[in-house]
Amino acid sequence: MNSSVSKMAWGNVSGVVLIVLGLAALGVHFAVDAQEDRGQPLISPTDARDRDFYAPNSETLDPDEIRIIACGTGMPTPRPAQAAACFLMELGNGEKFIFDIGDGSVERLFALGIPTAFLDKVFIGHLHGDHFGDIGSLFVAGGIAGRFSPLRIWGPSGATPELGTAAAIDAMEKMFAWDLAGRLGQTDVRGFTTEVHEFDYRKEQIVYEENGVVIRSFPAIHAIDGSVSYSLEWNGLKIVFGSDTFPNKWFIRNAKNADLAIHECFIAVPDMMSKFRSTPEAALQVGTQIHTAPEAFGKVMSMVKPRHAVAYHFWKDTDTTGPVLESIRTTYGGPLSLAQDYMVWNVSKEGIRERMTIFDEHSVNPPLAYPAMPVSPDERVGYSPEIEAGRLDMRDVLEPIYKKASEKLGRDFPYPEN
Repeated sequence: MNSSVSKMAWGNVSGVVLIVLGLAALGVHFAVDAQEDRGQPLISPTDARDRDFYAPNSETLDPDEIRIIACGTGMPTPRPAQAAACFLMELGNGEKFIFDIGDGSVERLFALGIPTAFLDKVFIGHLHGDHFGDIGSLFVAGGIAGRFSPLRIWGPSGATPELGTAAAIDAMEKMFAWDLAGRLGQTDVRGFTTEVHEFDYRKEQIVYEENGVVIRSFPAIHAIDGSVSYSLEWNGLKIVFGSDTFPNKWFIRNAKNADLAIHECFIAVPDMMSKFRSTPEAALQVGTQIHTAPEAFGKVMSMVKPRHAVAYHFWKDTDTTGPVLESIRTTYGGPLSLAQDYMVWNVSKEGIRERMTIFDEHSVNPPLAYPAMPVSPDERVGYSPEIEAGRLDMRDVLEPIYKKASEKLGRDFPYPEN
C-alpha cells in the first residue's frame, strides 16, 4: 500500500475516533449504545409513524376541523401538473363542498376516493371555463359512479338572464341529451338531474345554511358583471374563497377573521409574456386589472390578516414560483402557502397543518353511499332498424356469461331477445 495513502487513511480514522470519543464525553450516544444497553429503540421498523402526507380515506377527520384539498390551482389552460380552479372543503360533520370546478379538476376529485353521493354541492364563482368547465364531467361521471340524487349547484346571476348560472346549466343539460338517452334502461340515472340555486351577484348574502354551515356570497370584480366570492363558516372556523377577482372592498370586509383565506395570485406579467405568449398590452391588462397581481395579493392579505393565506392561479414551476413569492413578500409577511394541486390544509382552532396528498393514479370508482336501483329494459331508447340490422350474432359467447351470473348470484338473468 502506498505509505502516503495509508497515513492519510489512518489519520482520517483517528480523527473519527477522536470525534466519537468527544461526543460520547458530552453525553451523545449512538445506536450501538442503545443495543449494548438493551434499551428500546425510539422507532421500530414495524410500527406506524405520523405521516407528513395525506393519504385519502386513511385518517379520521376530527369532528371539529375542516380539511381543504386543492383539486385545481393552475391557469386557464389546464395541464397534467395543474388542473384549473377547484377547492374541496370537507367538514368534521361529514359535509363536503366544492368551490369552483375548472377544467381537469374532476380527475383530482375522483382520485380522493370519496363516494360521489357526497360530491353533490358545487359553488361557482363565475362562468369562465377554467372555473366551471368540468361541471359536465361531475354531472355525468358523478351520476354514473353513484350520485343518485340531483347535482346541487350554486352560482351568480348575470347582467342578463342568458349570462347567469341557471342558463349555463340548462344549456349543459341540453348538451348531454344524447348521453342521458343512451343510458336510459341501461343504468341507474337518478343522478342525471340538477338543482340550480342562482342568486343576485350584486348582494352580500347568505346563499346556503344547513347543518350548522353558513356560506355567504359577495361581489367580485372580474371580466364582466357576474363574478362572486364565498365564505364558509362552521364550528367557529371561517374559510374564504375568492375565485377570480381584482382586489375589492367586499373581500376585505368578508375575509376579516378568516382562518384560511384563498385568493387568486396571477402569474407575473413577464411570465405571462414568455410562457402564456401574451402581448405586453394583454399581459398588463389581464395580469393586473382583470386578475390579482402578486404584489396586490400581498397587499390584500396584509389588510385581511388571516391566520393563513393561500395563493393560487399561477403555474407553479421552478422559474415562475420565485418571482411570485418575491413579489408577494414585498407587501405581505404573514403565513403563506403557494398552492399546487393535491395540497391539503387541516384547519382547527388549535392550528393549521399543510401537507401534500399521496394518491393512486389507477384509482377506480369510489364505493357507493347508497345502493343502485335495478333498471327496466322498457326504458331503453334502442336502435333504429337500420342500425339493429348491423348487429353480429354473439349469442354463443355471451349467453354463457348470463348463465354464470345466474349461478353465482342465485338469480335468473335471461339472455335478452332483441
